[in-house]
Amino acid sequence: MPNKKNLLIYAHYYIPDTASTGQILRELAEGMLDKFNITVICVVPSYLGIIEDKYKTQKYYEEEINGVKVLRIQVPEFSKTNKKSRVKNIVSYFFGAMGATFKVGKMDYVLSISQPPILGGLLGVWGKWVKHAKFIYNIQDFNPEQVLAVGYTKSKFITDAMMWFDKFSCKRSDLIITVGRDLVETVEERFKGKKVPKTVMINNWIDEKEIYPLEADNPRVGAFKKQYRLDDKFIIMYSGNIGLYYDLENLLKVIKKFKPGTQAADGREVVFAFVGAGSVLDKLIRHKEKHHMDNVVFIPYQAKEELIYSLNAGDVHWCVNAKGIKGVSCPSKYYGLAACGKPVLGVLESGSEVRCLIEETNGGLCCEPGEYDEVEKNIRWFIDHAGSAEVEQMGHRGHENLIKNLTREESVRKYAEEILEC
Repeated sequence: MPNKKNLLIYAHYYIPDTASTGQILRELAEGMLDKFNITVICVVPSYLGIIEDKYKTQKYYEEEINGVKVLRIQVPEFSKTNKKSRVKNIVSYFFGAMGATFKVGKMDYVLSISQPPILGGLLGVWGKWVKHAKFIYNIQDFNPEQVLAVGYTKSKFITDAMMWFDKFSCKRSDLIITVGRDLVETVEERFKGKKVPKTVMINNWIDEKEIYPLEADNPRVGAFKKQYRLDDKFIIMYSGNIGLYYDLENLLKVIKKFKPGTQAADGREVVFAFVGAGSVLDKLIRHKEKHHMDNVVFIPYQAKEELIYSLNAGDVHWCVNAKGIKGVSCPSKYYGLAACGKPVLGVLESGSEVRCLIEETNGGLCCEPGEYDEVEKNIRWFIDHAGSAEVEQMGHRGHENLIKNLTREESVRKYAEEILEC
């Protein structure tokens, strides 16, 4: 394509990091290379807090990955459970990215995501000013709304300041792209219907050519199960960030009601598998050990190329958010569950994007966050119907809808069109 436009993306995390937003931005960038010359500013690989020695000697690292120019910023290592070290890491990225903006050439468009909270939007405003470019603000999560929902801080001064700065970023944007019907409503509510910035919704996705249903006897799926002693088990799986916004500590208390040795309808023993890492993982492990919950297994993050096997190992998958997250965040993990044709155990607020998708396709069972009796009832339903055609069809319907309406190609095409038109 002659005279391709130049697009700068502030990504915070980018491949090989396993952050879901980093994966989405990688696929977005690579999918739009026919329309744009793309440069990504991000941190050195460090999503789990550890940094390889080869990324500790320079301030910036330049590379090219699959046709995308990547400018990486050195940041300090951190612990996900230590607030101070996390803040230091994030602030280093923010100021490093501001400086890195001067190291890239002319840009026609700047796209920034809402990660890290507040600072992601401000980076987009900075890029717009420095590069005299159009600014597209991709809001994956709304803050301070997310912080307020989980009570991360009680300071009204801090949350009011966060709201002022993020509304500032919204006002300075030429286009807001968000990821759910309920998130579009949040933009409208922020501005009370007056001078609402131009906002469109484009679903997140997973690459359905990389994640898809596999036969139950697939040897790689079998190897994953064997490695973690899940052979011949009925597996109810949570896969993703084991962090603050998912109410996992209370869900573990519900799981405690299902004693080790509980059998599913098809005779398999029931196991609850948590795949991933995050700030509440240690608490969950301590709870499991204290209460001798031998039917709960914790499994490390899986490399992206292994994800197809771990997701296919689950018989039923959790998709959860804490109360108050409707209109604030959209659990992208749903797209991976639908891609591999798995039924969903949803703990999501009515009217939230993913709950709408599950209910529209009858692809699982849902209840409200905090309704722990309903959570228990839905778990029991899946246990009592294990191996049935009814459960299998739930997964099929979710997969069919994804292939028809929620493909990577379709969402990336919409991004390119909207950016070029803004």
